[in-house]
Amino acid sequence: MRRTHVTWRAGDHALECGLRTLVMGILNVTPDSFSDGGRYLDPELAVSRGVEMAAEGADILDVGGESTRPGSDPVSPAEERDRVVPVIKRLTAETDVPISIDTRKAEVAAAAIEAGASIVNDVSAADDPAMFGVARDGAAGLVLMHMRGEPKTMQDDPHYDDVVAEVRAYLADRAAAAEAAGIERERLCLDPGLGFGKSSSHSLQLMRENAALAELGYPLLVGPSRKSFIRDALGDAPIDRRREGSLGAVAYLAAHGAHIVRVHDVRPTVEVLRVVDAILSS
Repeated sequence: MRRTHVTWRAGDHALECGLRTLVMGILNVTPDSFSDGGRYLDPELAVSRGVEMAAEGADILDVGGESTRPGSDPVSPAEERDRVVPVIKRLTAETDVPISIDTRKAEVAAAAIEAGASIVNDVSAADDPAMFGVARDGAAGLVLMHMRGEPKTMQDDPHYDDVVAEVRAYLADRAAAAEAAGIERERLCLDPGLGFGKSSSHSLQLMRENAALAELGYPLLVGPSRKSFIRDALGDAPIDRRREGSLGAVAYLAAHGAHIVRVHDVRPTVEVLRVVDAILSS
């Protein structure tokens, strides 16, 4: 399918979604994220990796200070803020790409915006009642993601009668709530939340029917990178053997309506997408 073209506004940035597939690079400054926990906890290493991803072609850098992997425990707002703010300040000064803060906490989002972030990536779709106000007042782009339950328990036998219809309805409802709170439509982005309160089968169904989510008319962000459904499709592949599977998922998503993909492996993703986008635009 040919992607719809929409402009996603984030701070002073205007991201043209649909002309090509945009890449959001993952930068976890945490000790316990499922794939790269501990690798970039040192701010110097985190900034270096962020600058490297920008040079590799990342369109957005997504900085997170709290793991939301299955079974993870929450951290305090103060600890999360202390992890991310120094990194965001440096990246804002050293790169030109928009910086996203991956957080469920409004006070962390506010501190990140003050430090230079222009996107709030909220896996809870603004479960914190103050989040809409923070995003609105900061003129930030806001990603609303679907998650069933909490990270600690979300993978405890998740059930849906129709996962695509239920996720689609939820995202439409949260987007409507954001607009009712005064956030401009062009500042919103939706994410089906692959692997968040979903079995591998649920995630695969959401990918297969990705176009149904894109039809909502908002920029669509999808994060397949190194997820458990890739592990299962490859026959219990460990994390360090999921890159090619992740690239396969990215190629499918780009060809079926996704505007943005959130990934760990930026350079190979950019190269795959150049080919997919060339085919789509030919």
